[in-house]
Formats: sequence, structure tokens, C-alpha cells
Amino acid sequence: MTGDEVDALIMALPGAEHGTAYGHPCWRIAGKFLTRLRAEDDSLALDVGSVERRDMLVEVDPEVFHITDHYRAYAYALIRIKRVDPAWLRAELVSRWRKVAPAKLRKAHPEMVEATPPS
Repeated sequence: MTGDEVDALIMALPGAEHGTAYGHPCWRIAGKFLTRLRAEDDSLALDVGSVERRDMLVEVDPEVFHITDHYRAYAYALIRIKRVDPAWLRAELVSRWRKVAPAKLRKAHPEMVEATPPS
């Protein structure tokens, strides 16, 4: 993927907007941080839910996923955009959207919210 393709993918999410975080361009959902593209290595810094999951991704596919010492204590994976599968990235961004989008935005976009499993 290219930076422009990543931008289009993210900006298609409800409430997506461009912003800054620590002086770097990023994407936000209704003002809340979603991800940023690291210019130094064309990698997205994205919270993948847990350090354990991040470590598994890095171990299974180090050509796509990596980390730096800065991110070691956090659940962030660095994702090389030129090597990532676009469908995987979209699913991961939607999952992250569900976690950061405010309740009002989630309610306005039921198509973005996972269905509740039957009891």
C-alpha cells in the first residue's frame, strides 16, 4: 500500500480526521488518536490490543510487523504499509475504530459495530 491508499482507507472510517500527535501527523476518530504513519520507515503505529498479540505478529511475520524500543512497553505494532495485506489492515482499523469511537458515533454507524453473539 502507499501512504495515499492508507489515508483513503482511514478517511473512509466514520469520524476520521487528520490531526497531530507529539508534533507528527496522525489520524483521529472524533478527536481520539487512531494511528500515525512514521515517516522514518513508512510504518503505521497501531494499537493491536495487547503486547502478547503484538509480539505474536512480529514473530509470525517480521517482514510486515516490527517494533522499536520506544514501543516495547505498549500494545503498538509498527506495520510496514508496503507489505501489509490491505484487507487485514482494514479489518484491524475497523476493530480499533470500535474501541476509540465515542458511543454516539458508534450508535450512528451500526454497520461498524460487531454483532452481539446470540446467547
